[in-house]
Amino acid sequence: MHYVVGDVHGHVEHLVAALRNAKLLDSDRAWCGGQARLTVLGDCFDRGPDGIAVVDLVRRLQDQAGTAGGRVDALIGNHEILALGMNLFGDRLVSSDLGGRRSFARSWAVNGGQVHDQERLTDDHIAWLRGLDSVILAGPDLLLHADTTEYLRWGDTSEQINDAIREVLAGDDLERWWECWVRLTSRYAFAGFDGERVAEEMLDRLGGERIVHGHSFISTFTGQDPSQVTGPLSYAGGRALAIDGGIAGGGPCLVVRLDHEPETNQPHRR
Repeated sequence: MHYVVGDVHGHVEHLVAALRNAKLLDSDRAWCGGQARLTVLGDCFDRGPDGIAVVDLVRRLQDQAGTAGGRVDALIGNHEILALGMNLFGDRLVSSDLGGRRSFARSWAVNGGQVHDQERLTDDHIAWLRGLDSVILAGPDLLLHADTTEYLRWGDTSEQINDAIREVLAGDDLERWWECWVRLTSRYAFAGFDGERVAEEMLDRLGGERIVHGHSFISTFTGQDPSQVTGPLSYAGGRALAIDGGIAGGGPCLVVRLDHEPETNQPHRR
């Protein structure tokens, strides 16, 4: 059994409740999922009360699941890059054309950055975050944080992309970091009239039969209020599955099981 969750944005109590409901976490907040797999699709930070607690929980569950024969892994999201960029560069201005007179500090402030997360970010946290994958191929599912084709700018395989982004995050080149942040904030690549074709072309290059992503609220596809979202959304001819319930906007924290056909929301027709 493979489960995914994304875009927790510091709402650790909502994550705990959702994992318990999925029978992956017990009453002591310990892994009880046995040999199941859980992948966190990024954006543990910002906009919510305690991003560090979310990261600490994920890391602890990695160890516990591994001992039980299961697996917990995580992708880096644009808000992880933002939090790390804030820590490393602060208010240094980006001099490239991509940035104008922008800085990580300014983007962090307007995108829900939390001072207490920065204050509690340790060297150990930073090393773990910098080492995360950006793309994971899990059976028929291509797991991404963002619904964008910008990943392909870093390579033609998952391995190339992961290595290239890790190389950027291992260094201290402000312009290259800023490019990562900007490119991974883009969205809706698979939602247009040609979204199915775009998704299929990406799958042809990176493998898999379906893209599973967070980053963009399900409600922005369906026209619902986030509080009305009850499950993931299959779209682009079944080639994409959106799982971000929109917790930062009052929606649910969705833990989605991938190894069976999930119940999906249907677009709201106005």
